[in-house]
Amino acid sequence: MKTLQGKVALVTGGNSGIGLATVKAFHENGARVVFSGRDPESLAAVARELGSDVLAVQADVTRLGDLDMLMSSAYEAFGKLDILFANAGITGGNKIETDTEDVFDRVVDTNFKGVYFTIQKALPFLNDGASIILNGSISALIGSSNGSLYSASKAAIHSLARTLSIELLERHIRVNTITIGPTETPILGRGGIADDTVQQVKNTLAQRLPIKRMGRPEEIANVAVFLASDQSSFVVGSEIAADGGLLINAL
Repeated sequence: MKTLQGKVALVTGGNSGIGLATVKAFHENGARVVFSGRDPESLAAVARELGSDVLAVQADVTRLGDLDMLMSSAYEAFGKLDILFANAGITGGNKIETDTEDVFDRVVDTNFKGVYFTIQKALPFLNDGASIILNGSISALIGSSNGSLYSASKAAIHSLARTLSIELLERHIRVNTITIGPTETPILGRGGIADDTVQQVKNTLAQRLPIKRMGRPEEIANVAVFLASDQSSFVVGSEIAADGGLLINAL
């Protein structure tokens, strides 16, 4: 049985990593899927791979005009939305002594402003009873030695989900967060970091996890499918940890 049959989903940052895995999982489970990203080539490649019932839209979530265009394109293609996965995000920042205003603006504009206005712009197009899923992070809940900016941007997402869960109850729109742990995605290799350094980071992260390996994007996508489906109809304002046991280990 396809648990999302007949539903329309929108995924931001859907052309790579967790977003891409979720686009594929939503599509496999019967949803018609609109997905966005900034790179036109990867968007087109995913659309070709998946074939029917998908729409790729080039959009930058930090630009409100792009979000307006994304929502109107989704509506024109498939009608009103049943699922919104506000997934687009970036890493960034270092120790507070060295972070610049430019770095701050880039991280916060993408990770918080982008999510906030993605939801705002989607609301007129969401059916009552829709599911909103936010890409959270274990970093929002535990401390680290050089991640104050990224962690704070993700903590804002967790707070937003709790507040919107109350604010949108009249429309029976459920808002939930996936608390994501270290996951194998291309984001780790961006920013000109050498391959051997990236591998060292992955090895270090894996050793911190009780499960002793990093997560796979498909594993996060499975959680998103559950939250998008009617099977999670009693799950409201929750944070579901997909973190390989890291939070338990940190307590």
